[in-house]
Amino acid sequence: MSAIDQLSPSFAVRVPDAELESEPLDLSQVVSGQPEVTGKVLWESADGTRLRGIWQITPGVVTDVEADEMFVVVSGRATVEVEDGPTLELAPGVVGVLREGDRTTWTVHETLRKAYEIHT
Repeated sequence: MSAIDQLSPSFAVRVPDAELESEPLDLSQVVSGQPEVTGKVLWESADGTRLRGIWQITPGVVTDVEADEMFVVVSGRATVEVEDGPTLELAPGVVGVLREGDRTTWTVHETLRKAYEIHT
């Protein structure tokens, strides 16, 4: 653990009420609809390889190449198809795990908000 990690204060955030900031979505990722992405990094390791935060996406269909991530869905619904892998049904209370390099297609049925930890 680095000195910066040791100095980071403990905290709690009410995920459903957290104010998020717009995150540009690469238009080449949009398959259909007009999804909008917002998020907030709550913590980042000193070397930038680990992130913890909140992320939200509005309805639509998008593609992505994933990082090593674990997340918990707080609200909303989505179906995530992993190329050459499973189809994940996401809803409140569901924990998801994505592997680095997974190619995914996210079909967001209801605005989805998740709390996540990513390792890059």
